Amino acid sequence: MLSCVLLAATLTGCGDQSAETPDRADIQRMLDRRAAAVRDKDAAAFLATVDPGTQGYRAGQRRVFGNLAKVPLRSWSYRLGETGGFRPVAGPGHRIAARVELRYRITGYDTVPVVSSQYLTLVRRSGHWYVAADGGRRGAPQQLWDQGTVRVVRGRHSLVLGVGQDPTRLRAIARTADTAVPAVAGAWGESWAGRVVVQVPSSLDRMAALLGADSASGYRGIAAVTTGEVGGAGAAPADRVIVNPEAYPVLGDLGRQVVMTHEAAHVATRAYTTESTPLWLSEGFADWVAYRDTGRTPRDIAPELARAVDGGEPPLELPRTEDFRFGTDPDALARAYEEGWLACRMIADRWGEQKLVDLYRAVGTGPARDRTDALNAALLTVLRVEPGQFRLLWRAYVAQALSEN
Repeated sequence: MLSCVLLAATLTGCGDQSAETPDRADIQRMLDRRAAAVRDKDAAAFLATVDPGTQGYRAGQRRVFGNLAKVPLRSWSYRLGETGGFRPVAGPGHRIAARVELRYRITGYDTVPVVSSQYLTLVRRSGHWYVAADGGRRGAPQQLWDQGTVRVVRGRHSLVLGVGQDPTRLRAIARTADTAVPAVAGAWGESWAGRVVVQVPSSLDRMAALLGADSASGYRGIAAVTTGEVGGAGAAPADRVIVNPEAYPVLGDLGRQVVMTHEAAHVATRAYTTESTPLWLSEGFADWVAYRDTGRTPRDIAPELARAVDGGEPPLELPRTEDFRFGTDPDALARAYEEGWLACRMIADRWGEQKLVDLYRAVGTGPARDRTDALNAALLTVLRVEPGQFRLLWRAYVAQALSEN
């Protein structure tokens, strides 16, 4: 893989027992040459950084480099981690496990770099450092080009990257994404890039690998997922919408549009989605945007919650973080999303759509110790409502909305 790592490796082994301390500057210079080769699309220079004694790995690296050929890169750089040292690795020569960080941007789409990580094994031969192996660390996500040749389809507001996919399908996904982006801008505003990058792997297992997941089972019924770590306003990393190639195609036209608009809403709101943002708000807002102009009724959109209300089991509390975990009871998961959606719909109906946007931003940017503090403060400041009163209003709204045909 070309992606690289943040944390020090914990590998141990005998290998070359030289007491020589690796020269960080020498290693960084090699990584700089490797990055320049990627930017310049110079395969020979890239392979010159790969251990000449590992023919199998060199062949794999040659394929990965070729897989990147059509990806429009604006920047690509490697950087050794700032803390910790190196650990010896078993094998011939002076081998170490290193921590390296990859940052890259796609031309015309990323306003900030994607940051990716993976462990590298480096070897020193005749005074020069080479990359001898990578991967093998739990939680280190792959990049799409690690999985095969990348096809690229450009839309008006989207870039779709696929591996093992028919170009017709990729073009259809681009059209759906191009419809989603203006819909999100109409609800959230223009304070985001207004573009999305969509990745379509060849299988569910490959999707899980892109997400750094140990198992694909939790994503089996999930049509798409948006990557990206939460961060403070203005400091969010670039997101990727990753499509499940097994679940997404079985949806109808409306289902695919709702899914893509939901994910595009996550991209738009990422800079304001922090540790303080409750999941009912982030997921509920994305669903509110996705269903906003569909004309569907609450009973159409929230069938699980409607069944619960009809059965005399209306919700008493807003859904918790653990209610949104993938791989749990699918009916309970659907109900959590529906409850969050109706909470956001209530805010838009009662206080206005702009107040819903204002509340989202206030929760993500206001000083608070935890989710509860951030939400309570924003409810008081933006909506002028006490948290307990908000909960009572929501319960009544759920009952009323689901009683309508």
